[in-house]
Amino acid sequence: MNDPWWLVLIKVVVLFVVLLVWTIFNVWYERRLVGKMQHRLGPIMNGPLGLGQALADGMKLLIKEDFMPSMVDRVLFTLAPMIAGTAAFTAWAVIPFGGEVEMFGVKTYLQLTDLPVGVLVLLAVTSVGIYGFVLAGWSSNSPYSLLGGLRSSAQMISYEIAMGLALVSVFLYAGSMSTHQIVEAQRTPLLPFGVDIKLQTWYWLLLLPSFVIYVISMVGETNRAPFDLPEAESELVSGYITEYSGFRYAVYFLAEYINMATVSAIATTLFMGGYLPIWPLNAIEPLNNPWLGPIWFVIKVQLFISMFVWLRGTLPRFRYDQFMKLGWKGLIPVALAWIIVIATFQALRQENLLQQGPILWGVIIAVALVIVAVLLIGEKPEPVPEEEDDGPFDAFAGGYPVPPMPGQVLPELTGVVPSTAEPERPAGEEQ
Repeated sequence: MNDPWWLVLIKVVVLFVVLLVWTIFNVWYERRLVGKMQHRLGPIMNGPLGLGQALADGMKLLIKEDFMPSMVDRVLFTLAPMIAGTAAFTAWAVIPFGGEVEMFGVKTYLQLTDLPVGVLVLLAVTSVGIYGFVLAGWSSNSPYSLLGGLRSSAQMISYEIAMGLALVSVFLYAGSMSTHQIVEAQRTPLLPFGVDIKLQTWYWLLLLPSFVIYVISMVGETNRAPFDLPEAESELVSGYITEYSGFRYAVYFLAEYINMATVSAIATTLFMGGYLPIWPLNAIEPLNNPWLGPIWFVIKVQLFISMFVWLRGTLPRFRYDQFMKLGWKGLIPVALAWIIVIATFQALRQENLLQQGPILWGVIIAVALVIVAVLLIGEKPEPVPEEEDDGPFDAFAGGYPVPPMPGQVLPELTGVVPSTAEPERPAGEEQ
C-alpha cells in the first residue's frame, strides 16, 4: 500500500476514534445483555437507554485520584499499562474493514496497512501485550498482583500456542498470511455437491476444528469468564490490577475490551469472511459495495462479543488445573493432528490426485467430527487411592480447625453434653 501520509493520518485518527467509541458501546452492551439474561434492567438512567452510563464511568476513572502505593516500582508500575494499551491499539493496524475504495481521489483499502505476514504481526502484537500484565503484577510488590501476573503469563503460553496452531490451517488453505488476501480467498464460491447457490468459502465450516480451537483460545487469551483466573476476585482480589486506580486502571479496562474486540475481529477476518456480505445477501450486487464492508464487519464482530457476554453470564469459572489441562492436553494435540490432515489434503489437491467433490468434503467433515469428539470426551479421571486409616481425625493438628475429608472420622466428644430440654424453674417463679 502506497497511501500518502495525510491519508494514513486520517485512517489512524478514524481508527482511534472508532475503537474508543466502540469500547464505550461494548461496556453498555455487556451490561444490558447480562441484565436481560439475569432478568434485570441494566443501565437505564443516564441518557437514552442508559447509554451515558459507560461514558460517565470512563470520565470518573479519568478524574479520580491516581493513587500509587509506596512499595511499588514506580517506573515499571507506570510503564506496564502503557504497554498493554499500545499493544491493544496496534493490533488493529492490519485488520481490514473493507475492500478497495476511492478516497479523496486515491485508490486505497479500508485498512491502515496490509502486510504479507499480517497475521504474524497480529500474533506478535498480542504476545507483546502480555508484558503489560506481567509487569503490573511484578511492579506492584503485592502477592495478589504477582500471582495474577504469573497466571496471565501461564495462560498466554498455553493458549497462544493453540491459537497459533489453529491459524496454520488457514494459511495452508488460503496460501497467504495477508489478512486482506485471506478475506478475498473466502470470496471464492463454494459449490457443495456441484450446486451453485452463491455460497462463499468461509473457513469456519471448512476448517471447523481450527475454528473451535481458536474460539476457545481467544476466550482464554483475553482473561474473560470462564477463564478469568488472573482476576479471580474470590482468590486474588483483582489480580494484577489490584494496586491500580484512576487513569492507569482505566487503561487496563480499555485494553481488556479492545482485546476482546481484537480477537473477535481476527476470528471474523480469518474464519467468517471479514467484510464480505452475509449469505444470501452476497447474491445482491449492490450489497457487495466495498463501502458497506465495515457494516458487515462490525455486525460479525459484535456477534462474537455477544458470545463473550453470554459465556460470562452462564458459565462458572474453571478450576486452574482444569484450565491448563484443557490447553496442553486437549487443544494443542488436536490442533497438531488437524494441521497434518489439512497439509495432506492440500498436497494431494495440488498434485491433482484428489478433486474437490462429495468424497473430499465427506472425508474432511468426518475427520473434523472425530477430532471434535476426541476434544469433548477428554480424559477419564484417575481413581483416587484410598488412604490408610490412622485413627480418628484431629481437626486441630495444624493449629487451625479444618473439616474432615471423605472417609475421615472425627473423635467422639468427651465431657458433659448440654441437654436440649428446658431447665426447671424454681417454684413460684413467674413464667
